[in-house]
Amino acid sequence: MPPPDYTPDFRLDGLQPANPAMGESFRSAMEVNSDMLTVLASHHSPDGRTSFFALHDGTATWGIPGEPQLIALHLTRDTTARIFTADFVRLPLVSMAQSWLIKRGCPADGIGLPQGMGTRPADETTASLERRLTGDGDNFALLFSYTEDSGPRPEITVLLRALDERAPYPYRVLLEQVDTDTWTHTLREGAFETFEAADAWLEDRDTPLPTPPPLGPPVTRTPMAPARPPAPATSPRPGPSR
Repeated sequence: MPPPDYTPDFRLDGLQPANPAMGESFRSAMEVNSDMLTVLASHHSPDGRTSFFALHDGTATWGIPGEPQLIALHLTRDTTARIFTADFVRLPLVSMAQSWLIKRGCPADGIGLPQGMGTRPADETTASLERRLTGDGDNFALLFSYTEDSGPRPEITVLLRALDERAPYPYRVLLEQVDTDTWTHTLREGAFETFEAADAWLEDRDTPLPTPPPLGPPVTRTPMAPARPPAPATSPRPGPSR
């Protein structure tokens, strides 16, 4: 049996972009370097009108330092008009990409990573946190991330802000660390009252991540999207990551 083919098949033969700007954005992000994209997980609707992809972009290693290496892609096709639309975003963690896709209609059980793809959660704490991020990730805005994959122990650091303005600890730091010997990873979360406190931890990392309190009831807001930290705060110093 031949090995699985993880090269993306976007199923766009005979289709044109719905508008030129979207088409050029899709072409430059997806088609130009499609041989450097790896499908981590995908789901296609039975009628062929929609597809969801979680992709790894191999070109990110040589791009902007710390740039997220994952792409969540939602494709819709109008087979009558022979056009397609593409909505995609770069995100640092698989669970965040899955959350983004699920909020756009992908079945939760249709976008899981297949056995043997990527590293495995090293413990139940990691697995539980990933399940929560996949389910309620749209309750947070992404402020900052840094992916470090050049060292012997790759790491990803992420800074989130709760969209619920009532949250007592609205700033969350996620730290994913990879063990390349066992091909596993751990994911931990810390909670902070202010951006400045989270920034200070990212700057020094000389104490354990503070344990987050339970979150309040979920809020229905705009799905997870890049956001900027409040002025006049400065961007956190890059931390280790995967």
